[in-house]
Amino acid sequence: MATYNYKPGLGNAASYQVSGIPYVTGTIDLSAGGVTTLSFPSVTSWVSVAVSDNQSCAIGFASGRVESGNRFLIKGPEITPRFEVKVTELHLSGSSTDVSVMAGLTYIDNGNINNSTVSPSGSNWSGSLAALVG
Repeated sequence: MATYNYKPGLGNAASYQVSGIPYVTGTIDLSAGGVTTLSFPSVTSWVSVAVSDNQSCAIGFASGRVESGNRFLIKGPEITPRFEVKVTELHLSGSSTDVSVMAGLTYIDNGNINNSTVSPSGSNWSGSLAALVG
């Protein structure tokens, strides 16, 4: 008798229809420069970013894209709308010393989607393959 070991994947609609597992960071300080990469423990169903000071924060889905200007830019104090995106990483840069990220996580493990059909490098999906970022 065959055994089937079901694991949810990126196309599993039910993983996005249920409430997400809460994920919240503490304060992220971007003032040192460069790009800060936030890796989520599983695939997100949505993400929101808050900047509490009067500085800026650039948000992107691939590190090189943030530096090249293909990013979403906010200036605080502001909270982004809820981005309905399935990503495993978020890339942040800017001058803010008080950035927080909140996300709803799915039960889709990052390791279950490690293949070249969803990520050019073959590593866990960062959301950059199908993103229209310039």
